[in-house]
Amino acid sequence: MGTLGPAPPAADEGKRRAPQAEPAEPREGDPGERPEKPEKPERSGSDPREIRGRPERSESDPEETPRDPSAAAMAEADIALIGLAVMGQNLILNMNDHGFVVCAFNRTVSKVDDFLANEAKGTKVIGAHSLEEMVSKLKKPRRIILLVKAGRAVDDFIDKLVPLLETGDIIIDGGNSEYRDTMRRCKELQAKGILFVGSGVSGGEEGARYGPSLMPGGAKEAWPHIKTIFQSIAAKVGSGEPCCDWVGEEGAGHFVKMVHNGIEYGDMQLICEAYHLMKDVVGMEHDEMAKVFQEWNKTELDSFLIEITANILKFKDSDGKYLLPKIRDSAGQKGTGKWTAISALEYGVPVTLIGEAVFARCLSSLKDERVQASELLEGPKVTQFSGNKKAFLEDIRKALYASKIISYAQGFMLLRQAAKEFGWTLNYGGIALMWRGGCIIRSVFLGKIKDAFDRNPELQNLLLDDFFKRAVENCQESWRHVISTGVQIGIPMPCFTTALSFYDGYRHKILPANLIQAQRDYFGAHTYELLSKPGEFIHTNWTGHGGNVSSSAYNV
Repeated sequence: MGTLGPAPPAADEGKRRAPQAEPAEPREGDPGERPEKPEKPERSGSDPREIRGRPERSESDPEETPRDPSAAAMAEADIALIGLAVMGQNLILNMNDHGFVVCAFNRTVSKVDDFLANEAKGTKVIGAHSLEEMVSKLKKPRRIILLVKAGRAVDDFIDKLVPLLETGDIIIDGGNSEYRDTMRRCKELQAKGILFVGSGVSGGEEGARYGPSLMPGGAKEAWPHIKTIFQSIAAKVGSGEPCCDWVGEEGAGHFVKMVHNGIEYGDMQLICEAYHLMKDVVGMEHDEMAKVFQEWNKTELDSFLIEITANILKFKDSDGKYLLPKIRDSAGQKGTGKWTAISALEYGVPVTLIGEAVFARCLSSLKDERVQASELLEGPKVTQFSGNKKAFLEDIRKALYASKIISYAQGFMLLRQAAKEFGWTLNYGGIALMWRGGCIIRSVFLGKIKDAFDRNPELQNLLLDDFFKRAVENCQESWRHVISTGVQIGIPMPCFTTALSFYDGYRHKILPANLIQAQRDYFGAHTYELLSKPGEFIHTNWTGHGGNVSSSAYNV
């Protein structure tokens, strides 16, 4: 069977809402999703989804087999989804809205019954109480989405599914898996005739329900069989372009999702630094800051994260006081930002802003130490701002915009290097479009990135595009003023400062790395190249008694 026929019209756009939270790592069967388990209704048996009188079982019980083999043998579902946490449930309902019949399965089978009797009541969603039953209900080639915890759980389900599948069937991992795991699974399943897809899914719970950003990669032969489903349920931008397209081979989809999450870390930290400057330098109240972010959301900074920041700043608790100052200033993380920084180090790409965003969260987690240090360590004598506050707010906005450009430029540098390392063919403009809507970093700004790569698909760096070159130049004076002011008053701005340092380093024809090379050759005979003789490595006997033997030339 090829691509499914045309999907019915998308769900009512009026129901589409912005995603509300940083995407949670999908967890299968989270018992904390519903405070009480509703009583199971008595079922008539006329609906093929319903199985009368099925007892509950524990996680350790063996999987059950279908009670009615003839009914189970009827292939009626277009796709199956395993993992009924909120993300999984919402993705199923999204597919149902677009006319696809979905078979739901969960390791704790009582959750299947609960889902069908509650959230999926009145839909065309069907259920299964064993993997065998689920597979039997799928049209060929069978398509199965896994939305379970990344790591061992994915491998465990794959091991159970493979004996039940046939050549050409498709397994899709929609969790936050590490891209090397996806590469391994692609190769292992290819040898068994199974097509494997690792797909990034961004947008949180609301995005999954009303239109996420989807980043599929892996076995390209699978794409014609999942394209219609994926592009139907994805967020739409512009004239209806879906925020979903084929990313590339093997682990490309999950690598792109990893970089997306890293950029998300950077965007969030940059906004926090702007908030810190407003609060502690300009001395603004929460309602004032909320209005500023609302105004900024009408400029180049128009984005989901700016929008929700305004909402957060003005939100009041039940006692009538602002909630934000009550929240402990210790940021959590689930690992994908760290993975991005590690990959940048591994491939030698200076993704400095995402790295600093990760380290800022690590520093924030040292809350008790920081409380002690605040009583012992002194800062600058001047802690008051004496300039024009309105003008300084505009400077902060421009510094945020310029730093954001640097973050995305670095992220796309990492994508380009990964494509070289693994032989992937990545469509960078297409990736920008995938991020344009539905996901946490969605913004108008991403449309400009797509335009840049449309103008020049071989663009080496966003900073070399005329639009972004002019944008940074227009912000440069404000950017430098904000950083110098913040430094003098003692405000930490790790991402603002590293962004400017990268920009200055990138635009310098000559850097002091010649001294590093001389130092390495002096103490370790590591050799160096002369400007006049590139490619020729030379060792100097700097002391007169070190000898002329040099180390082998290598780069880590």
